Amino acid sequence: MPFGISIIMKLTHPKFTAIGLNQLIDDYFIHIEGKYHLEEELTQPKSTKKTIGTKIWDRPPEPATITGLAFFLGFSSRQLFDDYETSGKHAHILKRGQLRIEAEYEKKLHQQPASGAIFALRSMGWNEKPEERPPSDLSSKTLKVKILETGPTPASNEKEVSL
Repeated sequence: MPFGISIIMKLTHPKFTAIGLNQLIDDYFIHIEGKYHLEEELTQPKSTKKTIGTKIWDRPPEPATITGLAFFLGFSSRQLFDDYETSGKHAHILKRGQLRIEAEYEKKLHQQPASGAIFALRSMGWNEKPEERPPSDLSSKTLKVKILETGPTPASNEKEVSL
């Protein structure tokens, strides 16, 4: 780069249509399944002429990840992906794509060891204990209690008690 010339890079997100974004997300999940072909081999003895198909991976399967989805969709950073998911034109579609990834992690909870899936789900907002929330119809009402003194005042010691 010649001296005195600076390049200002503006980070932007890819432009999507709703249908196109849905298709790209589906394509990502198909892509991570990997690609293979079958090679057939004759079994021994050759008189039976049985063939066995062996699966040969051209591209091995990969786990579903949020950054993998962001990269596949053309985002240049995870931050831009998160920003678009928060306030982009088709944010609801990205949220659904992220929910599919979350579902994949949730399935891994049934496998051993599940510590990686637990860690990932916690980072996605899962908690061990559900949040305690007041019922929505009671949260806007306030109950005020006023204690009135009635009857004799309590005795502070035994000598004040008369029978």
